[in-house]
Amino acid sequence: MTAGSATAGAGPLHLAALDLDKTLIFSARSLLLPIPVAPAEGSSAEGSSAAVSSAEDSLASAAAAAGAAGAAVVVREVERYNGAPQSYATARELELLAELDRVAVVVPVTTRTLAQYRRVDLGIRPRYAIAANGGHLLVDGEPDPAWAATVAADLTDCAPPATMLALAERFAAGWARTVRAADDLFVYVVAHDRLDIPDLAALTAQVEAGGWSVSQQGRKVYLVPTALTKQRAVDEVRRRTGTRVQLAAGDSVLDIPMLLAADAAVRPAHGELHELAWTAPHVTITADAGGRAGEQLLSALLAQVRADGRWDGGAVVPA
Repeated sequence: MTAGSATAGAGPLHLAALDLDKTLIFSARSLLLPIPVAPAEGSSAEGSSAAVSSAEDSLASAAAAAGAAGAAVVVREVERYNGAPQSYATARELELLAELDRVAVVVPVTTRTLAQYRRVDLGIRPRYAIAANGGHLLVDGEPDPAWAATVAADLTDCAPPATMLALAERFAAGWARTVRAADDLFVYVVAHDRLDIPDLAALTAQVEAGGWSVSQQGRKVYLVPTALTKQRAVDEVRRRTGTRVQLAAGDSVLDIPMLLAADAAVRPAHGELHELAWTAPHVTITADAGGRAGEQLLSALLAQVRADGRWDGGAVVPA
């Protein structure tokens, strides 16, 4: 068997395509739980304490609510940036993720750039991962050159990123904090405040004329080529692994193709899709928001794997 391929009937039955931000990992604000107060291993106590103190201030009401409910939740840091904690997940969520990784092909799928993805430590080492909204297919942590060539060919019919970057810069003048091209694949704009973002109708019309789409997620506005999708890369991983059942979880409009292509999917009760009240017959919605939603969606996916069974010598047996 060659690397990156699988024989039908060998290996896991399921592939679980999992979005990262606000699905598996959370900022201090979106976690909606008290965050750890001890400095992470290898960090300075002074720098970590300052970062934690700031994050705790933004979470005061959520922490009080969790304490009032008597919730005892252990939270782990999963990302550090410039020496400060950046993202979190609950300890229980990480345990469930490790369990899912043992019985399915877990594929982290994110719109983050390659560098941003590499900052995240989920406690597992997935064989495959997808970054830049499908622009990068990582195999054992490294971008796959064959996939990069496929993506480059797919994007030849779209307007170039430089054109969309210039369009975004004009659109963002006066209200945006950041306008960037991500890995020369798509463009995003970060507002100082979500309420500062003007109506997107005119921008959307211009972007769509160039074969791109627009998505707003909180303070960010994404301009992405329509040919660049998470599901396109997930399809390639399914081809290589021979998995037959796709599971998925995500919270944003950019996750919709992946959620619709899945045999069973879960979305959290927060985020862009929740605000749009988006759903589908095979999509389950978590009962809670924030870090607890991360636990619940993984529990739901594990239950699906157990119900379906797994491959063993070409036959399906209980997982």
